[in-house]
Amino acid sequence: MLTRRITFRLYPSNSQEQKLFWARRMHAYLYNAAVCNRKTQYQRLGHSVDYFEQQASLPKFKEVWTEYKELNAGSLQATLKRVDFAFVRFFQGLGGYPKYRSIRKYSGWTYPDGRQGFKAHTEGKNGYLELRDLGFKVQMRGQARTWGKPTTCTIVYRSGKWYASITVRCFPTRKLGKGAIGLDFGCKTAIADSNGKQVKPPKFLANAQNEINQLSKQLRRKRRPEKRKHKGSRRWKKVQSKISKLKKKIANQRQNWVHHQAVEIVSCNSLIATEKLNIKNMTRKAKKGSKRKRQKAGLNRSMLDVGIGMLKKAIAYKAKEAGAIYLEAPTKSLKPTQRCAICWKLTKKDLSDRLHVCSNKDCNHTEDRDVNAAQVCLAWARGQELSSLKTADESSSTRSSKVKSCGGFQQLAQVKRQKLMAQRSSHE
Repeated sequence: MLTRRITFRLYPSNSQEQKLFWARRMHAYLYNAAVCNRKTQYQRLGHSVDYFEQQASLPKFKEVWTEYKELNAGSLQATLKRVDFAFVRFFQGLGGYPKYRSIRKYSGWTYPDGRQGFKAHTEGKNGYLELRDLGFKVQMRGQARTWGKPTTCTIVYRSGKWYASITVRCFPTRKLGKGAIGLDFGCKTAIADSNGKQVKPPKFLANAQNEINQLSKQLRRKRRPEKRKHKGSRRWKKVQSKISKLKKKIANQRQNWVHHQAVEIVSCNSLIATEKLNIKNMTRKAKKGSKRKRQKAGLNRSMLDVGIGMLKKAIAYKAKEAGAIYLEAPTKSLKPTQRCAICWKLTKKDLSDRLHVCSNKDCNHTEDRDVNAAQVCLAWARGQELSSLKTADESSSTRSSKVKSCGGFQQLAQVKRQKLMAQRSSHE
């Protein structure tokens, strides 16, 4: 059984929307209060506050701020857990120090328990969402590919629209092909496979860049909001909403394209091979003092417009659902862009060399650079043993487990059960 997330669009009435705005504001205040509590306790008293301490003080907090008694206790604990995640990321060097969040930038809140906080009246297509602490049912539209038992629900407000992101425990299935394919990703050719097929980049951001530039020019001529001075003008807010809607449309187009490509690849192949790519380092800005900052910024924009990271993740989890084998070749040791897919000899190339011509006179293999790299990944995948790959995959996943060392709600529930069992045994 796997966990999958489905996003539904909510259509609240005017009174329901006011209630949703109120709950969003209260959760933002709680988030800021939790950050302030941790900061002041450490600076003044040298005491490090953890999640369990803040959770234990939540009942007394609600006695002072009686407005929070109306909200679901699990959702308030989830907001405190969000603060805990932010501080853990900071201590692990994965993010900056947690800051106070304005209501305008606070997206929403989470119900971690489907038995108390919410109830989804649907079988996977449209329906109603019952928010028990707010006391109403709101209409939602959307369709899940596979429906199961709802576990958590996150209410999100973005670009003037309300969404419900629900996680369900289900058994997803997909169509599985019998072929084998190697893939190479890039910004000049979005997808190049080992069969010679090349997919051009969609360039959603590049096609809408002129419109974004025009709206940004209009925005600069309006009075923007300044902290502790004045609010932004109505015209500034109007142009800002146009820009956010346009960027949201581009993101939706890219996500739709990514899922279509991933479904087409997984439905035709049972073995999928590609190379490991560190997108974060590849799209890092130019070094200080570099003379090619604009070129590097344009390259980063082109790579992010393709959505290589999203595409690889989509292919990986869809392959897992279908039962296919998805492998990533080690880029540093294999060097697929420099290696020949026939004789396995390395031939150095620059970024401007788009054609692979093998330097081995006995081979003299000529192929497109990206197609040859995809063929190298496929040849590497076919020559690997599944047992060694499984152990290597387990060892490579240790870093991600360290990132989540703070634990989620399942781990917290397990800790609570252990405490209760210890207390009962001591009383006996």
